[in-house]
Amino acid sequence: MPKDGVVYLFEEDKKMENQKAWYLKESNKIGSAFQHFQNTLDEQSVLDVRTRELLKLALACVLRCRHCTEGHIKKALELGATKQEITETLMIAALEGAGTQLAWDKEFFQEVLG
Repeated sequence: MPKDGVVYLFEEDKKMENQKAWYLKESNKIGSAFQHFQNTLDEQSVLDVRTRELLKLALACVLRCRHCTEGHIKKALELGATKQEITETLMIAALEGAGTQLAWDKEFFQEVLG
């Protein structure tokens, strides 16, 4: 954890510890609350750190954040996740993403197309 006790959301912010993260500059109160929320989850979770990282990877993939997906893959590897575990996480995320597309308005789809 950085010397100021803040866990940075983005790797770029961590590299520039001497500067405030962009989301703290104009919205310090809300940005600080967000970082506190992240810190609390990281410190008090019942899930182990590798599992949390794989969950973050799945979400980043489904939300199509390339920057986040790449960062979470690298972090998962650092935490000891295997390439097979990471691949399976990405496949589960892809499956869930596809499934939600089919189900998000299923009543309407059924009414019009079924």
